[in-house]
Amino acid sequence: MKFKVSIAIFFFLFLIQSCSTNEISDKNTDITIANKKTTGTSAHDLLSDDTFTSMVIEVVYVEGYAPTQTAINNFVNFIKARTYKPNGVSVQTRSIVSPGESQYSIEDIRDIEDANRTAYNTDSQIAVWAFFTDGESDQNTDTSSIIGTAYRNTSFVIFENTVHDFSNNNFEPPRDLLETTVIEHEFCHILGLTNFGSPMQSSHEDLDHEKHCNVDTCLMYWASEFGSGIGNMLGSSSIPQLDSQCLADLQANGGK
Repeated sequence: MKFKVSIAIFFFLFLIQSCSTNEISDKNTDITIANKKTTGTSAHDLLSDDTFTSMVIEVVYVEGYAPTQTAINNFVNFIKARTYKPNGVSVQTRSIVSPGESQYSIEDIRDIEDANRTAYNTDSQIAVWAFFTDGESDQNTDTSSIIGTAYRNTSFVIFENTVHDFSNNNFEPPRDLLETTVIEHEFCHILGLTNFGSPMQSSHEDLDHEKHCNVDTCLMYWASEFGSGIGNMLGSSSIPQLDSQCLADLQANGGK
């Protein structure tokens, strides 16, 4: 039986291993190399319009594990609020057949991306890959689960089956709320938060949980205990927001 973690853990659960150790750069010389760099290295390009004036999000999901349309809409609105893309943000969505695994390593996820990704950077448009799996992370333990991982400069994965496990039931948040939180959290790692490519304007990295904010109400906070936020999640559309220090980091690196 699937274990159940505390609301604060699964709501903000993006293990340090998933956010800081999966930064391996692919040694590739083809035209896709610009999208196969380490997490955080394209933060300025994503935030500003200095080079790229538009953005395309390639949302690919395993059949039966599509993210909710509400979460996608929230994600697009979040991008528009935090980045300068005067020529717009577009979304391409499609499904793929299941790779047939119950667990996925980040190496597996990279291979799936390489085999299925079609949107790459052009002269004026930057591309982001968002993959939603039918299996769980191979890094899950008896006491914790990974829900999302940012693993390249323009790539992140959401373990959608784990989202299903921890949403839409009694004492659990609505699915679109949990999806939105995880998607925006992982995208913010790609945007360089926290201390992950967008230089900190003040000292606010959680030293016990690197690449996360130390403000407990921030979208980029790491929570390892049961939190008081359960009341705000149940029956609510309230999504954690970036605190002023994280916003300052993005703004200093070209964002809004």
